[in-house]
Amino acid sequence: MKKLKKILLVLVILIVIAGIGLCGYIFHLKPKYEGELQLKNLQAETTVYFDDFGVPHIYADSEKDAMTALGYVHAQERLWQMELLRRIAPGRLSEIFGSVALKNDNFFAGIGIEEASAKAIAQLDKNGPSYQLTQAYLDGINQYLEEGVTPIEFTLVGVKKEKFTIKDVYNIFGYMSFSFAMAQKTDPLLTDIKNKYGDAYLKDLGIESEFNTTRIKISKENAEDYAAISKSVAALLDQSPIPPFVGSNSWVAGPQKTKSGKVIFANDPHIGFSQPGTWYEAHLITPKHELYGCYLAGTPFPLLAHNRDYAYGLTMFENDDIDFYQEKNKAGDASQYQTPEGFAKYEIIKKTIKVKDTSDVVLTIKTTRHGPVMNDLLERLDRKNPIAMSWTYTREPIQILDAAYGLSHAQNKEDFKKAVALIAAPGLNVMYGDAKGNVGWWASGKLYKHNKGVNSHLILDGASGKEDIAEYLDFEKNPSAENPKWGYVYSANNQPEAIDNGYLYPGYYLPEDRAKRISGLMDAKSDWDKEAISKMIYDNTSDVAVGVVKDLISNIDLNAISAKEKEAVSVLKSWKGTSNLEDVAPTIYNKWIYLYLKNTFEDEMGEDNFNLFLGISLGKQVIARQIKNENSVWWDNIKTKNVKETRKEIVTKSFHETVKALQEQLGTTITDWKWGTVHTVEHEHPLGKVAALRGLFNVGPFESPGSNEVINNLFFGLTNEGKYYVKGGPSTRRIVDFSDIENSWSILPTGQSGNPFSKHYHDQAEMYNAGKFRKMKLNKDEIIKTSTKLVFKPKK
Repeated sequence: MKKLKKILLVLVILIVIAGIGLCGYIFHLKPKYEGELQLKNLQAETTVYFDDFGVPHIYADSEKDAMTALGYVHAQERLWQMELLRRIAPGRLSEIFGSVALKNDNFFAGIGIEEASAKAIAQLDKNGPSYQLTQAYLDGINQYLEEGVTPIEFTLVGVKKEKFTIKDVYNIFGYMSFSFAMAQKTDPLLTDIKNKYGDAYLKDLGIESEFNTTRIKISKENAEDYAAISKSVAALLDQSPIPPFVGSNSWVAGPQKTKSGKVIFANDPHIGFSQPGTWYEAHLITPKHELYGCYLAGTPFPLLAHNRDYAYGLTMFENDDIDFYQEKNKAGDASQYQTPEGFAKYEIIKKTIKVKDTSDVVLTIKTTRHGPVMNDLLERLDRKNPIAMSWTYTREPIQILDAAYGLSHAQNKEDFKKAVALIAAPGLNVMYGDAKGNVGWWASGKLYKHNKGVNSHLILDGASGKEDIAEYLDFEKNPSAENPKWGYVYSANNQPEAIDNGYLYPGYYLPEDRAKRISGLMDAKSDWDKEAISKMIYDNTSDVAVGVVKDLISNIDLNAISAKEKEAVSVLKSWKGTSNLEDVAPTIYNKWIYLYLKNTFEDEMGEDNFNLFLGISLGKQVIARQIKNENSVWWDNIKTKNVKETRKEIVTKSFHETVKALQEQLGTTITDWKWGTVHTVEHEHPLGKVAALRGLFNVGPFESPGSNEVINNLFFGLTNEGKYYVKGGPSTRRIVDFSDIENSWSILPTGQSGNPFSKHYHDQAEMYNAGKFRKMKLNKDEIIKTSTKLVFKPKK
C-alpha cells in the first residue's frame, strides 16, 4: 500500500511539474505588451501603448522609428500569418505543408506574380519615402524574427526562419490582387455552357448587365471542358490557408445627410473568414504624421485608415481585369503558336518547387504574348489546346506600394485621388470622406475596351488579334463621384452607371440587394448619426428576398399543398426579409432557393459545374431574375425525354422537397426551424483542421445572424445539407464620425492577435457577432489610462 502511495505521489509530482512547465511555456509564448526592449536602427525612444483590445498606439519622434516599432509589434502578433501570405505567390507552401499544397504552388508560381514583383522593385525610387519606410517596417519584422519568441505554429509545422524582404511585400499585394479577380471562376464556365447549349442559355444568365438595375450613381460634375479552369481555380482559392477577398459595403454620408453637418464614413470589406483575421489595427503618432489604420500582414501601409482630417476604405470594384485566350499551336511544332504577325516561340521558364515530404518538382511554364499558359498549371486541362491568361496586374506597371503610401499620407482630396490613379490592379472602389465636408469614391484599375462585339466573359481567340484589347481608358474616365448633389457616395459591389459615352464596364458584379437597401435607407433620411449608422451596418434585411418569396409562392397551387406546407407558406408571407437568429423564414427560404436553382440548372451543368455556378456572381444574380422569366430555356429538364417542364412545375417540385427536407432535418415543428440553428460561424486557423488542435486554434462556432447579400453579409454556400456554414463576412466594421472623431468605432471578427495564448486572440468575437463596437482611440490621455506600456530603446 505504501509503495502504491509513493508511486501515486511521484505521478502527482510529475504532473505538477509538467503543468508548471506547460504554464511556463505558454507564458513564454505570449506577446510582450509591457516592459522595455532594445531595437537596432531606432533613432530615439519609442513608446507603444497597447489598449484594452491590444491595439498598439505607437508614439515616435519620426515616422521611420514608428514603422520599425510597427513591424516588431505586428510580427509578434501575426508572424505566422505573414509567413503564409508571403509564400503563396512564389509557390512555397509545399515547403511547410508538403505535397498537399503542390497544386496551389504550381498555379501561383506559374501566373507571374513573383516576376512582376521583381520588375516593380527594380523600378522603385530607393530614396523615396515609400521604399524607406517599408524597409524600416521590414527591419522591425526581422528583428522580431531574430530575437522574439518563435510562434507555436512554426514549431508544430517546422518552419525555417528567413528574413522578410520588400519582394515579400509585393508578393502579398499580388496574391491579394488575384483573389479579387472573378474572371478565372466565370469565363471558362460560361464558354463551356455556350459551346454545349448555345447563346440562348447565356442570355437568360444576364451576362450583358441586364440584371444590374441598381447601379452606383456616378458624378462627373467633378469545344472542350473549359469549365475545368473555373473548377480548378475555385478549388485552389477555397483551399488556400489565406482566404480571398469577396465583396464589401461602404457609404459616406456628406454634411447634408447627417444630424451634425459633419461627414460620417462607414466601411465593412467582406473577406473569407480565417483565424487570425485579415486586419491588424495600429495607431501611429509622430510630430508630422498621425494615422489609425488596418494593416494586411506583412504590408507597411494600411488599406483602411483615418485620422483627424480624413478617412478612407475600400470595396471590391468587381471589374473584369482577366481575359483568357485560346492559342493555336503551329502544326507539327508545339514550340510555336500563331500570332497576327506569324508564328512565335513560346517563352519557357523553369521553376523548382521544394516539397516537404517528397522530392522537388520542376515546373515548366510556357508564356505567350497574352500571358502564361494555364494547361501546365491546372490539372484538369489537356495539353492540346493552350489557353493563356492575360491579367492586368502582371501586364501593367505595379505601383501599389507608392499608391498605398499616397493613400495614407494624402494632404487633401486631390492628393488622395492621385494615389488612387496609381492602382492598375486590383479594381477597387476607393471611398473617401474628410473633416472639410468632402465625400468621394473612385474606381481604381487600368480599364480597357475590346472591339465591339467581343464578349470578354468568354474565352477569346488568341491567334487572330481581333479579340485583343483595343483601347486603354484614361483614369479620368473611371467611374467616380465627388461631392454629388444627392449628398452621399456608396458601393456594394454593384455595377456603376455607364461611362465613356454610354459604355457599361463589364465585370462580375453582385446582386442589387445590398445596393438597393443602402441607397434606399440613405435616401429616406437626412439626419444620420453614428448610432443610426451602426444599426445600418449590422442590418440583416433583404427587400429583394421578400420580392423573390412572392414570386415563388405565386407559382404554387395553394389549394394543392399539405397543412404543414401551408404553415410554411404562412411564415414566408409574413416575412420582412430579416435574417435574425430567431427567424424561421430564412431557413425555409434558403432551402427553397437552393432546390429551385438545383432543379433548374443542374441537369444542363452537371453537379460540379452547378456547385461552381452557385458560388460566382452570376449564380447569385440569377436568383431574383430567373423566377420572373416564364419562358426561360433553363426550366426544361433535358434529362426527361418527351417532357418539357414549366416554371410552375419546377418551383412546386422544389417547394415540396423543401418542406420534406426540413422536417427530416429539424423536426416537424416549424417554429423550431430557427435560422441560428442552421447558420453558424467558426473562424478556422489552418492548423485547426486537425481535430486535436481545433479547440486551441479555432474560434467558435457561434450561431450567426446575417445572410447572403444583406448589409450584414455573413455569407455561405448553398448546399444540399441544409446547414449554412459562414465562409466570411465583414472583415471589420468601421464608423468614422468627424463630429466626434476621438470616439469613432470599429470591431474585428475575432481579435487583434494571431497568438492563441494572447487574451486578444478572440476577445472581440462575441461582440462582433452581436453587432457591438469598440472605440478607435485617438485621445492620448484616454489611451494611457486604458493601456499597458512597452518602451523601445535604441540598441547601443
